[in-house]
Amino acid sequence: MTHKELEEYVLSFPNAKLTYPFGKDVAVYKVPAGDEDKMFALIPENSDPLQISLKCDPQLAILLRETYVSVMPGYHLNKKHWNTVVLGAELPWEEVQGFITHSYNLVASK
Repeated sequence: MTHKELEEYVLSFPNAKLTYPFGKDVAVYKVPAGDEDKMFALIPENSDPLQISLKCDPQLAILLRETYVSVMPGYHLNKKHWNTVVLGAELPWEEVQGFITHSYNLVASK
């Protein structure tokens, strides 16, 4: 999985857009939610290993952190509502896709 492949998947969601509100080092993906655009995913540029931060239901966030070593509290984000997922051998791509979809749906439904 490359940054580009991950980004293409994240941008495949309806009305998803790429922004850089925190500078060129962090790609931020937003979707319209009400009267403004809200973040649903962040991917640090040039991270090795590749990682993505995603919005998550607070109870599910805790469960995922307890289940997977590669899921941790959101880096530089509200730890209650965000997880950072390190992509690699532990999580199959289908599982990561589910996490991204969950994040998108949480934000887009507002």
